[in-house]
Amino acid sequence: MNNFQKLVLVFIRDDSGQDLIEYALVAGLIGLGAVAAMSGLATKVGTAFNTVGSQLTSAI
Repeated sequence: MNNFQKLVLVFIRDDSGQDLIEYALVAGLIGLGAVAAMSGLATKVGTAFNTVGSQLTSAI
């Protein structure tokens, strides 16, 4: 085998970067889930504040 073939085989067998990619994918999925949860929660919190504000305004 020549040096190029050996280099390609070493590159193919090297799996040291897989852990970093897996952690990045997990972090991305957690971030995406957090954004989705926060957007749904923001609507409910906004509605609650509007309800309290309108009740306070009508009570005065």
